[in-house]
Amino acid sequence: MRLSGAIRIACPFFYALDLESEMDELSIYTMSRIKKRSITKILIANRGEIAIRIIRTAREMGIATVAVYSDVDSEAPHVMAADEAILIGTAPSSESYLLTDRVIEAAIKTGADGIHPGYGFLSENAEFAKAVENAGIAFIGPEAKSIKTMGDKLEAKEAVMARNIPLVPGTDGAISNPEEALLEAEKIGIPLIIKASAGGGGKGMRSVFKQEDVKEELARAISEAERSFSDGSVFMERLVLKPRHIEIQILADSHGNIIHLFERECSIQRRHQKVIEEAPSVLLDEKLRNEMGECAKEVARSCNYIGAGTVEFLVDQDNNFYFLEMNTRLQVEHPVTEFITGVDIVKEQIRIAEGKPLSYSQEDLCINGHSMELRVYAEDAAAGFLPGTGILKKYSPPVGTGIRVDDGVSEGDEISIHYDPMLSKLIVHAATREACIERMILAIDNYEIRGVKTTLEFGRFAVDHEVFRSGVYDTGFIKDYFSPEKLIRDLPVEENVFAKLVSELYDRILDERRELSKEAILNENRSNWRNREER
Repeated sequence: MRLSGAIRIACPFFYALDLESEMDELSIYTMSRIKKRSITKILIANRGEIAIRIIRTAREMGIATVAVYSDVDSEAPHVMAADEAILIGTAPSSESYLLTDRVIEAAIKTGADGIHPGYGFLSENAEFAKAVENAGIAFIGPEAKSIKTMGDKLEAKEAVMARNIPLVPGTDGAISNPEEALLEAEKIGIPLIIKASAGGGGKGMRSVFKQEDVKEELARAISEAERSFSDGSVFMERLVLKPRHIEIQILADSHGNIIHLFERECSIQRRHQKVIEEAPSVLLDEKLRNEMGECAKEVARSCNYIGAGTVEFLVDQDNNFYFLEMNTRLQVEHPVTEFITGVDIVKEQIRIAEGKPLSYSQEDLCINGHSMELRVYAEDAAAGFLPGTGILKKYSPPVGTGIRVDDGVSEGDEISIHYDPMLSKLIVHAATREACIERMILAIDNYEIRGVKTTLEFGRFAVDHEVFRSGVYDTGFIKDYFSPEKLIRDLPVEENVFAKLVSELYDRILDERRELSKEAILNENRSNWRNREER
């Protein structure tokens, strides 16, 4: 095993692995899957804040950790936080974090007996989960079959239909013929939505408000689905107007125990992706909460689910709820559930993967206070939430009672185009929703980030908006209430302009100083011959 560069104090074992030369080790590592096992070392097949969050729980459990990284992440915070780190490829995720073979080979090389996929990347890849188990390594997540079933929206609908789970009216299978689509549209009714079967993140999704637009939007949805997922299968559903997006966190072990950890409200979204989440939801009373919780458990049973998962629902204006999908992984917004229940979801994931029963029964759980999460993206909200890049010239997260920041960046880091633009998650907790909103505003005001535009100001606008404060909002919040000028605070215009000019001038001075320093160093290092040539 070859050392790659200097050994860092925070991460004592850094390996630069020639993965191709280690292929022979795979052939002899054929341990069959074991249902009950003790996990002593976890490789985190991810990066950023979620990798650090998993490392934190593993360390508390006395479990060693291994980070994987691409060449541009060699000094990333998640690499420095782990006990060991191993290079698996170059910057594009398709050449590093998405390479199943390299991740598994890295686990074998470092002796990791568990792999946690986090979220994104390979976390909902059934083939990856299967390959991990076939290598004799514990996959800290559900079984491959469950991932496959719930990863295909049409297959998921078929699985839950047998258990009388409420579904939005729509087509039973994939649809591609334009004339057939027109007939189905008449049955379903307008407005409707066309969705990619293998979709996610709002891709391959088209809303239709006129019958004459069905053919065109069908073609667009199929084309986008093929580009994004290499699968052009799409289906049609009635479009639920002004819906609330409510999700239920579930945990299921291999002993037949299933519990739900109540709900999260995820209706503040841009481009069908969440920005702000809270728990519990103002919308749900105890009766509706119990109904949705039990329904989520039935969804888990429909695919013999084991592990942590999230069942997502749409709730209409009459409080009718409909199954949307199941995310077969740890959810980005899981910290709000941890705050209100006191359950460490990552710890439960690891215990379940070891074959242990759940630490809690449904009767043990109750809702304690209120929690909110703001996803802090490197995005310009005023420019349509356009992702940005740059250097974090200043990065100072807030601290205090009831404030938690899960981040994967530090001051001086470069925010590049290669990965998701989320810098951190700002999570707060308080006794009441009103107090939680005030704590979030205080935390945002004390969160200093310079060098890239972020969603902090948008978050402040949103949680302080009268509609959000009322609790009566839906997934159209941004479209209905947000515009760039709303980000201007109550300062007089002149003061805003002055503050902006001062900030820009300061940044310009710093940039000029850096350029002068670089030029001085270059001149100092040049030979006399070189200087004479330039004259």
